[in-house]
Amino acid sequence: MNAASSKAYVALGGANHVAIIDIASARVEQYVLVGRRPWGLSFNKAQTLLYVTNGRSDDMSVIDVGSAKVVRTAPVGRVPHTAVVYE
Repeated sequence: MNAASSKAYVALGGANHVAIIDIASARVEQYVLVGRRPWGLSFNKAQTLLYVTNGRSDDMSVIDVGSAKVVRTAPVGRVPHTAVVYE
């Protein structure tokens, strides 16, 4: 079982964070600061990376699921909304 399978990840929009929620207890474990107005979330196939599109900062944050840290932020164009990962 990987770390992502027991957690829920929620984009918090205007709060500029992604909440990591333990599914069993339904409690927020951690907040991860990303760009402005996170909207779209998408995992890679292995569920080790979470891609977050940030609509107001025109970029994408990449969260390492194991460490719950942003490992990269990259510009992606105006007002991104949805992340789709092809592997």
